[in-house]
Amino acid sequence: MPLSKDTKYIKSINGKVSVIGMGTWGLGGGFWSPDYSNDEGWVKVLRRGIELGMTLIDTAEMYGGGHAEELVGRAIRGFPREELFIVTKVWPTHSKYNDAIKSARASRERLGTYIDLYLLHWPATDVPICETMKAFERLIDDGVVRFVGLSNFDVEGIERARQCFSKYDIAAVENRYSLLHRVDEASVIPYVQRNGMLYLAYTPLEKGEFANNEFLRSIGRKYGKSAIQVVLNWYIGIDNLVSIPKAGRLEHVEENAGAMGWRLNKEDWDAISNHFRRA
Repeated sequence: MPLSKDTKYIKSINGKVSVIGMGTWGLGGGFWSPDYSNDEGWVKVLRRGIELGMTLIDTAEMYGGGHAEELVGRAIRGFPREELFIVTKVWPTHSKYNDAIKSARASRERLGTYIDLYLLHWPATDVPICETMKAFERLIDDGVVRFVGLSNFDVEGIERARQCFSKYDIAAVENRYSLLHRVDEASVIPYVQRNGMLYLAYTPLEKGEFANNEFLRSIGRKYGKSAIQVVLNWYIGIDNLVSIPKAGRLEHVEENAGAMGWRLNKEDWDAISNHFRRA
């Protein structure tokens, strides 16, 4: 099956990414703890998502203690590498200069390929941000990563990080965002849009919260789509934003992919936005 081409152009990477990605938290284990019980199943799910056009994959060294990265590395084999966009993250306790370089190289080894986007997972409390950003510049120079960014940062933190660079810049920000968690609409998302960056929205489905929402179902009936597909399509309507729902089960990945290739009309998009703003 050919890859879907429902994509968004992002200025900061001078390229396109899929309008919906796949998150891997919980695949291959939890917080620094690997789980090998369903490796074949998880790889199958990820490969199916890629086949359906969700070619941006988000992972982290912390997920399963690196095992999620290994699963991503297995899943992407045989697919055109230039059509994929692989995101991974360094944990703040590894954010000192030498540690960040070591972590990125270990992630590259587990993935079996270069890293498209490397993020600082959370702000570090005891490491100056410029020390980490200098390491990130070195990683770009060395060809380990193509672009760098931040996760769980506010605008003030993004600005501080950007001041550290001599040659490069922050290309992306990944924060929690959903119809029920819209704090970033006040500052971070507009900032990212103004600067042509990529915004990755994690926990966009609020762990299934939207699945049985009758309001979303009523909109979905107009399009022959589920409530989940309506929510994911709503995110597509936000410039520079790519949601990364978890790719845990085959049926979920296939449902998520059904949110691509069409668009809510403006009236329905606005109705959803207003409905959940009141909620």
